[in-house]
Parts: sequence; C-alpha cells; structure tokens
Amino acid sequence: MNILNIDKCPLCGKSAFHKEMTCKDHYATGETFDVYKCESCGFLFTQGIPVEAEIGRYYESPDYISHSDTHRGLMNRVYHWVRRYMLASKARLIKHNSGLSRGRLLDIGTGTGYFPHFMKEKGWRVTAIEKSPQARTFAQTHFGLEVDAPEKLATYEDASFDVITLWHVMEHLEHLNETWETLSRILQDRGILVIAVPNPSSFDARKYGAMWAAWDVPRHLWHFTPSAMQQFGAKHGFVLAERHPMPFDAFYVSMLTEKYKQSRSPFFKGLLIGFEAWMATLTRKEQSSSMIYVFRKKQL
Repeated sequence: MNILNIDKCPLCGKSAFHKEMTCKDHYATGETFDVYKCESCGFLFTQGIPVEAEIGRYYESPDYISHSDTHRGLMNRVYHWVRRYMLASKARLIKHNSGLSRGRLLDIGTGTGYFPHFMKEKGWRVTAIEKSPQARTFAQTHFGLEVDAPEKLATYEDASFDVITLWHVMEHLEHLNETWETLSRILQDRGILVIAVPNPSSFDARKYGAMWAAWDVPRHLWHFTPSAMQQFGAKHGFVLAERHPMPFDAFYVSMLTEKYKQSRSPFFKGLLIGFEAWMATLTRKEQSSSMIYVFRKKQL
C-alpha cells in the first residue's frame, strides 16, 4: 500500500509534529492509524494515510452511511431521521446568510443526493460533486441529478456559484490547500462558503478520547478545531461570518462510539452521553460534536 506522510503542516507550514494518539479503524479494516499534532499551530491530522488512489477500500461497505440509503439497524434509522430535519435547517441557514431564495449552488461530496435534491426543489440551480460511483448512480437514478466526479471541480469557471457547501466533506479531501484555493476562485465575491466538520475539541471527543467515532481514521485525514477552521479560512481569503453547533451529531457519534466499545446498550449509553454533550453545547457552542462554519470572501 502506498501511503502519504505529511512532512509540513498544511495550516502553518512548519515541520515539528508529535503523535497525539493512535486510533483504530473500527468501521472497515481494524487497522490502526496515528493522529499527529503540529507543535506550532496545534492542527491535528492523520499520518500515514493511504494515497487517494488507494483509499477506496476503506469506504467499501454497503453501510457507509453517506454513500448508501440503508435503514438497517437503529443507528442508520436515527441518522435518516436527523437528516430529514437537517435538510430544512440547512436551507434556512443558506437563505439567511446568502440573502437569496434561489441561485447557483455547488454541493461537494453530495453522497446519495438528498441535499441537492431538496435545494433543487426549492428553485436553486444545483451542481453536485461526488467521488463514489455508486452514490452518484443513486442520486442520478432516484433524484434525476447530474452529479460530477471530483475532477470536474477544477474546470468550473471563476465566480460560478453563489453558495458552495461541504457537509462533512472537508475532512476527507487529500488536496486541502488546493481545494480552498479553488473554492475561493469559483465562489462569486458576495457568495458564501458553508463547511460542516467534526470538532475534535468537543465534549464527546474529550469524553471518549481515541475511541471517539468521529476520528474515523483513515477516512478523516484532517481534524478541525474551531480555531483551525477559522485560520484555514483566513489563509485563503475568507472571513468567518457565523458558526453554529450541530448538537444532534453528538447523539449519533456517541451511539456509534458505544457500539465500537461493544457496550451492552450502545443506543441508551450513547443517548445519555449525547444528552450531556447537548447540555454542554448550550453554555459553549464550541463544545459541539460538529460545527457549521459560514465564510465570506474577504472584500479588498
């Protein structure tokens, strides 16, 4: 297997790291991967990851939740219930921040297509990108969406979109800084960039340590604290306009973590930890299991 070893921090460019923890791929292979921390800026990343051309086997499961439509098992049913609720919430957030009821929207990492389909029905002109051929086929068959492969991203014209969204996708992208540069180029000057990522400084991440399901190595290459996400935006000419907690994620992630721990009652134990995390988020939203960040381009 060919692996990618990070020799310079993608955030600050320094080369001094230390191993923060070792995490197990509970989902697909049982292999272990190390999470490193930059000693200069504190950015966290998975070291020794399979190269982009070979990482596909770590997604090879009929249950990989963003690439399938399975409702098998309690965890998947919870995920789909929350997704239905969140579609409307995401649409409201986009309308509030963009000031638009319709426009040109790009959704990167669209999975099986529920979000772009929802926005298309609201009158948006939607472009979608998805790496998984199976997920692309599902989105095309069930929703009639035209879904591009990731290679198409670099070919879009400048200022093509009013809104660009990445819902739990940025942490998967190997070419991190190059992607940020492309997003800046193809977003129109008054457009918004919306990014949702897991939060490794969250209540549930601290509670579970290396067992926290949202480390999700090696599929998650990068691990963005709120500070790191704001710094990446600033590095590429963006200003953070808003950030919002995703409190439901703590319930799902905690249930999944308890399942990985082989707890006797993973649903109920996860529900309890999720509730504790939700309560913590009420006082400090930065403790949320996942965060949504809304960026605007810095106006010169």
